[in-house]
Amino acid sequence: MAEQLGLGTHVAVAVGNVDAMVAVPSVGVSHPGSLVMVMGTSICHLTVSHEEVRLPGITGVVKGGALPGLYAYEAGQAAVGDMFEWFVKACVPQGYVDEASQRGVSIYEVLEEEAARLSPGQNGLIAFDWWNGNRSILGDADVSGMIFGLTLATSTADVYRALLEATAYGTRRIIDNFTEHGIAIDELVACGGLPQKSPLLMQIYADICGLPVVVRDSREIPARGAAMFGAVAAGAKAGGFDSIDSASAVLAAPIQRTYQPNADAREAYDRLYQIYRELHEYLGENNVDLLHRLKQVRVRSLNNALLNQLV
Repeated sequence: MAEQLGLGTHVAVAVGNVDAMVAVPSVGVSHPGSLVMVMGTSICHLTVSHEEVRLPGITGVVKGGALPGLYAYEAGQAAVGDMFEWFVKACVPQGYVDEASQRGVSIYEVLEEEAARLSPGQNGLIAFDWWNGNRSILGDADVSGMIFGLTLATSTADVYRALLEATAYGTRRIIDNFTEHGIAIDELVACGGLPQKSPLLMQIYADICGLPVVVRDSREIPARGAAMFGAVAAGAKAGGFDSIDSASAVLAAPIQRTYQPNADAREAYDRLYQIYRELHEYLGENNVDLLHRLKQVRVRSLNNALLNQLV
């Protein structure tokens, strides 16, 4: 391979790893208690523990998967940024598009400004982020998105904020799953494009989850992590590092901003989250056949329409 790539045989090659897993040391996490959120079109949630716990509803647990000697756990949400994009493309009135164009800003900025004027609970809505199924904790690709509480007074900003809140509720449900099985979470560490672009979203996460949210100043966290592990493979004698901890201490992305929970907002969201949990259990667990049957009807109808076109 060295000959084919034109490299010297002294070049170190690290073993491959999952892009989300290598993100953990690149945001400065070196011990249990932090939940890393790699946020984009979806979210990967990662945390580490000294103990292996076979808890339900997660993607997996691997010793040494993120940091040497620690068990790495992964959970996730299947629709986050792409759910916001769906809303913008399918549901936002033309007036928002025109305003964004006139001001020379993103339509997301216009929506965020309006959504930020709403206080927690003011929209009267609870939404589920199941637009692309549920990855954690249900592990069910056949559930679908929902919005509860719509009225004739519901505005575009109301719905947009509800979708932002939906992703935070989903993360809190994942945190509950960890803590209920003995894995403590003390802070959220956010990285990726969304934390850079949406201060409102990060404050909503802090308020709904009741935890500080640390945003690291880098949009290429997995690439940074991969480079750090490559430096460890090379070793200190070759200009790299002898451990991922020492690499993280020098190369981890700096903190851009920390969001603290607002006490009043947290109190309001706690009440809303109780409703969310009841609906989550009712439709995601006890009566999930309703959503499954709804999807079956849709798939059957789409298949029939396709057959008619072919005929």
